Amino acid sequence: MSKAASVAVPAAATVFPILFAISVVHLLNDTMQSTVSALFPILRESQHLSFSQIGLIAFVMNMTASVLQPLVGWFSDAKPRPYILPIGVCFTLIGVFSLALAPNFVTILLSVISIGIGSAVFHPESSRVAYLAAGSSRGLAQSIFQVGGNIGSSLGPIMTALIFVKLGQRGVIWFVIAALLSILIQTFVARWYAARSAQPRVASPKRRDGAGAPGLSGGRIAFAISILVLLVFSKHVYISSITSFYSFYLIDDYGVSTGGAQWYLFAFLAASAAGTFIGGPMADRFGRRNVIWLSIIGTAPFSLLLPYANLFWSGVLCVCAGFVLSSAFSIIVVYAQELLPGKVGLVSGLFFGLAFGLGGLGSALLGTIADATSIAFIMKLCAFLPLIGIAAVLLPKDRLLRGA
Repeated sequence: MSKAASVAVPAAATVFPILFAISVVHLLNDTMQSTVSALFPILRESQHLSFSQIGLIAFVMNMTASVLQPLVGWFSDAKPRPYILPIGVCFTLIGVFSLALAPNFVTILLSVISIGIGSAVFHPESSRVAYLAAGSSRGLAQSIFQVGGNIGSSLGPIMTALIFVKLGQRGVIWFVIAALLSILIQTFVARWYAARSAQPRVASPKRRDGAGAPGLSGGRIAFAISILVLLVFSKHVYISSITSFYSFYLIDDYGVSTGGAQWYLFAFLAASAAGTFIGGPMADRFGRRNVIWLSIIGTAPFSLLLPYANLFWSGVLCVCAGFVLSSAFSIIVVYAQELLPGKVGLVSGLFFGLAFGLGGLGSALLGTIADATSIAFIMKLCAFLPLIGIAAVLLPKDRLLRGA
């Protein structure tokens, strides 16, 4: 076998051990991050927080990650930095430890800033690792990576019901163990990443690193990116309305207990994890654009009916909305990476940053509106967001991304 062939083969093979490793770390990372929203019902009572303050906590954490992630991605495009992967988790470790002991609102904000920094380092670099380990199955690889995060996020409500309702804020201290395990796994991944980055690149006959998709002009690429940003806005602000306020909606409007409301939220997030995993393979088979379009606009019937349903059907509709909507995000990232090949880190950081930032902005704004109106009004207002998904029909067809 020639030297060129030995370099080319790994590029076409999917490295599942690495994909599963970063998926596990994504699970642990987002589990630790979800402790923040999981604590909201506890902090609301113990520290007498308003909905505006709760929204501000989510805003500060998410905006920290939002601003830093594109910068991390841009630096990693210029020169891979494998060993910032375990270093990033150290910030999460500090944030989790301080959150468990935070005596007041200001200390909580400082704690979630540290958690946000950890996420800012983790997401773009780990998404780059998923891209390198994907081979020819980019949709599947991104879904494997992303589903770990969705599962981790889904554990937040269970933590509230089983841990924080009983132990309170100090129960967060147990997640120091998750941070230490993440550091160990990320050290292993960083070694593979360093070895993979040291391999000579195989030039593509159709495109150059840093150039846009070969079948599209610069203007069409910019327009497509704008559409993707709009879709991320509709998806993540709607998800923010559910993760930050749906439990309060169930408590205030249906008389559900704090612990009981968390199981409904868990069902939504677990369905989101299942949708994320299925979305990638479907996009590899049926096309990125088709799955993106069906995912966002397909959520609208469920979201529009949810605010007017009884308790049982509210839960059913919420689960359906989570499953359909969450199949899109990993595919949006892959689609954007194909629009801008050679800028994997920047694209990953930009879109993960947008997801965090828009979610944080949505939480802050919706919290202020909820204080002025009601949680029920928030549910009705956000129900229309998935209709924005119709804009996905304006995206270029998949074949144009490959110059076909």
